[in-house]
Amino acid sequence: MPGRMMRYGLVPTLALATVLALSPTTTLPGDDPDPQRANAVEGPRETDPGTKSIGFYVGKNLTEDGSVLLGGFGHEPSSHWLEIVPRRQFPEGATTTVGVTDEATYPGELTEIPQARRTAKYITSNYSEFAGFPAPLTNGGLNEYGVAARDIWSPTSERLMEMTDAPQHGPNYSDLARIAMERAHTAREAVEIVGSLIDEHGYSTYGGNSHLFADENEGWVLINYGGSQGLWAAQRLGPNEVRVSYPGYLEPFPLDYEEHPEEYLASDNFVDFAVEQGWFDPEEEQTFDPQEVYAGWQPNEREVTPTHPWGNNIQGLLERELREDLGPVSLRDMLAYVRDPRWSHDRSGYGQVARLRDVEHRELNTLWTAVTGAVTTPYVPIRIGARDVPAEFKQHRYLTSDTASTHLAADYAPLEATRYATRTFKRMMYHTCEHPRSFLKPVTAEIEAFEDELLRRQPRLERRARQLLDAGQQRLAGQLLTRALGGSLRESLQLGERLVQVVEHHTRKKFGIRMPSGRDLPGETARPESQSMNRGTGLSGPADAIVWCYREGIDDYPREHGAYERQAGRLLRQAVRLARQEYLDARADARR
Repeated sequence: MPGRMMRYGLVPTLALATVLALSPTTTLPGDDPDPQRANAVEGPRETDPGTKSIGFYVGKNLTEDGSVLLGGFGHEPSSHWLEIVPRRQFPEGATTTVGVTDEATYPGELTEIPQARRTAKYITSNYSEFAGFPAPLTNGGLNEYGVAARDIWSPTSERLMEMTDAPQHGPNYSDLARIAMERAHTAREAVEIVGSLIDEHGYSTYGGNSHLFADENEGWVLINYGGSQGLWAAQRLGPNEVRVSYPGYLEPFPLDYEEHPEEYLASDNFVDFAVEQGWFDPEEEQTFDPQEVYAGWQPNEREVTPTHPWGNNIQGLLERELREDLGPVSLRDMLAYVRDPRWSHDRSGYGQVARLRDVEHRELNTLWTAVTGAVTTPYVPIRIGARDVPAEFKQHRYLTSDTASTHLAADYAPLEATRYATRTFKRMMYHTCEHPRSFLKPVTAEIEAFEDELLRRQPRLERRARQLLDAGQQRLAGQLLTRALGGSLRESLQLGERLVQVVEHHTRKKFGIRMPSGRDLPGETARPESQSMNRGTGLSGPADAIVWCYREGIDDYPREHGAYERQAGRLLRQAVRLARQEYLDARADARR
């Protein structure tokens, strides 16, 4: 890939020193005079909240080191936090609550289903808001057996959705992802678990969904169709395949797919139901196309919407990028790809990349995680052997559903009193995306330099942990991995706070902090700053746009991780000087 590095090395950039010399009223070269307009996408506001998430699978024969890579994130407006869920044991007869409430778009009732006697340890990013879907919610993660999961929307056809029970019953998408993490030893087993749950208990939908499961050998894409007919199907992804779910899709099934269970799995009624409805005639077709029959749409028909401003349903294009532009794909490539500003923006709840390989000890299975949108948030490697994350990366009230309805419970006060990493990196995103031509590259340079330092530390840390595990010292290995994780996460937060400080300082000096234009509310005296800050509440056009950093001409994408390494260190050096100057200014003011 030296050619790509040379190309990116030749891209002209604006040195931050030059930026600092400009006056506050100067428009930077290439910067948009109206940042709101630069964020805008013409057309009506998207009303379907279910167009969520993205997933990338790369088979082991197409990666740099022979590992399987699975990356992506969920699209959610709520708070996000990290959790290492421990192994649990439950008594005979224990149950778990699943389903949706009557507040969901397709109303349902919560039910109890049997819980496994033992559940696996897993790493996940939790969130709190999807109407009618009880929190905490998850899209998957990585479990101790090296099974990784991503959850991505996949619309079901209108004619099938019209059959949805009222109320509906059965596990929802998050329940299925969580239970797969709790129980699956392989990617195929994850499919079998999800399929059997739908077969036995039904499925509560928001409009159609998919999962990407992967282990060190293979991947599987599974679609769970809405409509309350118990329809689901899954297709294997091999070592020479790349798959992008954006949204999730299936390729046509051979009519004898049941004779190839190593490649295809599905509900017993998968084809028969379509025949009964008159939607499919096996005498006239050589294959069964689930997209045509049950989904009602085809991949690779690009859609640009206000919440997907660069576009979605472009799977083939992105699959070619991964295979041809980035192949053989490295862990660093996947980190940068999930971070890509074309799709990582304010709607991106977090970032995850699982590097799935044969490890001697399951404690060393690792999920690289950004606590919120990776476009301006560093990844940190979380190993299954670690026991917990620092308080700053756990649940806080910022953006958490329903927290404004009452006061904080005293039991949670010490946790809430800590800094909140998600809030810090959201601030970083908002400042950077307001003037991305000035800040996106230098901010990315600092973040990726930090990640490269973490990558350099990993072999030594793994070697030390392996020695302890080989000696049967699981407790000491867990302590080592927990300390290392806590240190890395706190370092990442310190990096974020320094970057926010210096970028906000430059923004104030050169541009000022732009205030909202708000709405014209006759008879009301409140300033725009005191009106609702939410999208879809009376704002229109650019003012109601999603916050994102992508601009035409900033760079050619996809790009390599570390492409801006020559800019690394500049912002951090300025942050140190700025902190010292602010201290001296405050001291001088106090003496006056």
